[in-house]
Amino acid sequence: MNNEGKKPRKNLSKPGKILINLLVTAVVGFIYFYMGLPAINLQSPDFYSFIFVLCLAYVASALVTSGFRDGKTSGKARVGDYFRFIKQQCLPVGIFMVLLVVVALVGQVISLPIFRAGAYRDLLTVEDGTFAQDISQISFDKIPTLDRESAEYLGDRQMGTLSDMVSQFEYSNDSTQINYQGRPVRVAPIDYADLIKWFTNRGEGLPAYVVVDMVTQEANVVRLQEGMKYSFSEPLNRNIMRHLRFQYPTYMFDTPQFEIDEEGQPWWIAPRVVKTIGLFGGTDIKGAVLCNAITGESTYYDIADVPTWVDNVYTPQLIMQQYDYHGTLVNGFINSVLGQRDVTVTTEGYNYIALNDDVYVYTGVTSANADQSNLGFLLSNQRTKETKFYSAPGATENAAKASAQGEVQDLGYTATFPLLLNIAGEPTYFIPLKDATSLVKSYAMVNVAQYQVVTVASSVAQCEQNYIRLLSDKGITEPEELPQTTAQGTVAEIRSAVLDGNTYYYVRLDGEEVFYSLSAAKNELAVILNVGDKVTIEHAATESGSSILEGYSLTIDGRAASNQADTGEDTAQPAA
Repeated sequence: MNNEGKKPRKNLSKPGKILINLLVTAVVGFIYFYMGLPAINLQSPDFYSFIFVLCLAYVASALVTSGFRDGKTSGKARVGDYFRFIKQQCLPVGIFMVLLVVVALVGQVISLPIFRAGAYRDLLTVEDGTFAQDISQISFDKIPTLDRESAEYLGDRQMGTLSDMVSQFEYSNDSTQINYQGRPVRVAPIDYADLIKWFTNRGEGLPAYVVVDMVTQEANVVRLQEGMKYSFSEPLNRNIMRHLRFQYPTYMFDTPQFEIDEEGQPWWIAPRVVKTIGLFGGTDIKGAVLCNAITGESTYYDIADVPTWVDNVYTPQLIMQQYDYHGTLVNGFINSVLGQRDVTVTTEGYNYIALNDDVYVYTGVTSANADQSNLGFLLSNQRTKETKFYSAPGATENAAKASAQGEVQDLGYTATFPLLLNIAGEPTYFIPLKDATSLVKSYAMVNVAQYQVVTVASSVAQCEQNYIRLLSDKGITEPEELPQTTAQGTVAEIRSAVLDGNTYYYVRLDGEEVFYSLSAAKNELAVILNVGDKVTIEHAATESGSSILEGYSLTIDGRAASNQADTGEDTAQPAA
């Protein structure tokens, strides 16, 4: 082949090569930053990965633009050119990469707990609390009766009832527990069903979010006047993580949580993560960015200034991690490994409890041996990180779950993770029991100190009443006055039934719709009760939606029968 007439290829100048190398590196860096979203922060491990990728991209580009393809250059000349190239361009980049690795390694070493045990121990301040004083008894109409799985099942099922949404959107299965207008609820955004649905609906945004009441088990889809433009289901610039990264390139964020304010406005709460020990150790929260899910407007607040309606700043995982440092390093690092004197750790799992319009995370505390007994438990405010330890030796959460499941083993119900309550002054595990479809069917209460003391009932109110009676029968507490009220009127209807060998009379008063159940064994006058009698009935406090309430005592025309008949005493008392 005749090469005559061909102009020799003109090699790029050195500045031109460098410019191309830098341009290629910038393109690779932009793609990596857009996809990986690393924080431009020396305390972020992702930042070192980002810089390392940039260095590799520059070296690879420089090898391509080195000009070693000239066929007229001899082999020895090529080798010489190669080493000169390494010296001139790659060597400085290589030295920078080595320094980067050294900084990361040194930063990791000086952040280890073995050198900074005291600093890790003091990440979390833990005060001792008095359970009966700090934890007030919660009304049964405010006790959450669902766990996360059950709540999300109900939320997903509610989406299926909306014909205009179900083909375009789906439930996100990423709910957050909050206090909303004084009630414990779980809120979750909806997502685009797929990429095509995103493309056709992105102009209007996500039109609704889902609220599941943790007490009544009602799920509602709340429609918005203007759709949410910023969420995790957005693939491009309006993806909430990408939106926050472009606004705050140097901040390290924990996973943003979806919340609504007291007016129902949707927000993303993005906790700002900092490292407080060495370069990479002592993870903590310094503040939070609140991003409006509709407009994308964001505001940063230091931790002391976060609005009170926000419920999720410190995650349960972070609080439990910090307590584990606090509990294991209480007497130094060596003791945490060898002697383990006074070493404590959190148990597996956690739950939430609403106190004073804040959400507290609950978890048990056990010894380092992780045996089947708890030493006590923690309650930590998820907005302020105020944490208290309550001494309450007793069963672990898993032991309590097993005790509750044993009461309904014939039904095959499974126990959810317990919620800690104050019932009659006693630390008590409250455990919803659900069937194979994740629907809650009954409730159990298990005494923390004596987990063989357990009651199961189909309603929260009934479970509470039975549990208080059992505490009194076992001598754990003094006889308590059960939550009750009084009904007076004329008997309009009487029905009877035999349950578990005991006769019960169901009495409806004139002008009312509910029936009062009266045990003949505890209320002998119920046997001679007639329609038209004027009566006074002491009964359980009204439970929302209940058509039958338990009656404790009955009075007919001044003659009374208390509910102590089962003790063998003569319960009839003359009227005062």
